[in-house]
Amino acid sequence: MPVPLFQVDAFTDRLFAGNPAGVCLLDAPESAEWMRLVAREMNLSETAFAVSGDDGFSLRWFTPVVEVDLCGHATLATAHVLWETGRLAPEVPARFHTRSGLLTARRVGEWIAIDFPRLPFAAGPIPAEVTQALGVEARLTGLFGPKWLIEVESEAAVRAVRPDFVRLRSIPGRGVVVTSAADRASVYDFISRYFAPWVGVDEDPVTGSVHCCLGPFWSERLGKRELLACQASSRGGWLRIKVTDDRVELAGRAVTVLRGELRA
Repeated sequence: MPVPLFQVDAFTDRLFAGNPAGVCLLDAPESAEWMRLVAREMNLSETAFAVSGDDGFSLRWFTPVVEVDLCGHATLATAHVLWETGRLAPEVPARFHTRSGLLTARRVGEWIAIDFPRLPFAAGPIPAEVTQALGVEARLTGLFGPKWLIEVESEAAVRAVRPDFVRLRSIPGRGVVVTSAADRASVYDFISRYFAPWVGVDEDPVTGSVHCCLGPFWSERLGKRELLACQASSRGGWLRIKVTDDRVELAGRAVTVLRGELRA
């Protein structure tokens, strides 16, 4: 049977910006290898696979190389597709059962707000080869889960990063985010870029899950619970963030680019 398949630009309100995600709606679970092959065929940073159940949807995410534990933009894209296709009524929240527990999404006007777990940051040294491969001077470094965070001095320094991906891949790792406070004249509170060549994504256009750490990180430094974030990839995207004690709400918009059928 043909499987409904969509491509959605997430964390943007216009086509060909934000972060493109694949969304595959399944009638029944498929094997992890089959999903990985579909994700490789889509060749996007992540493809989401949703299966309807009694209490929401089972949701899994795959890069072209591996399954991941948490993905923001593909979750937002999946919720967008469920409402756009009428599988969920507009006023009904989306409930997703995932490797990271229950995640929910709700519509807020033209925006979609997704409720995610807060990811703690631990300041500390990271391999010097990482900053050298990125060509940055770090003000602060540390870890959130298995990923590295590097704070640099300015928005200009974030935008100027030109990674040596060959060198990065030679260092055992999972992902690295470079961030700074935004310029004073900016409408944004902070800015970032995220690189994950170890999982087949050299630079991710807009990374929801990373903001589960960046939101609390900048909330503490700027003294704000609500923030506006920019991810300064070549495609670009933005997020509204609300930080609570143990959760982070990420809000963005989404646009469907393609819809079709998978004949596999």
